[in-house]
Amino acid sequence: MGGALTRYRVIAWIVGVVLIVLVVIGMPLKYLFDNAVVVETVGPAHGFLYMVYLVAAFDLARRADWPLKRMLGVMLAGTVPFVSFYAERRATAWLKKPAERTPEPVAG
Repeated sequence: MGGALTRYRVIAWIVGVVLIVLVVIGMPLKYLFDNAVVVETVGPAHGFLYMVYLVAAFDLARRADWPLKRMLGVMLAGTVPFVSFYAERRATAWLKKPAERTPEPVAG
């Protein structure tokens, strides 16, 4: 499951950064300065990367045996600026919690 988590974390950060560039830079340029070059280039890239994000989130949720509500919440996190970063941290915490609770073997 470590590989699935790493893949998800990387794509969550990439999708988050691309979405922020699109919303914070591209949209104001398009609507305030009538320059759509950033939206026209970054928009399709975000769309493709979001599809990769969905696959990675589904794979992680399937391996971690998450309930449907949690899986859908994590999948939708890539559509709202800054939320994919939060979802990535939460997903990492959800997966690392059980490992921290496992008792260590007693030497003897």
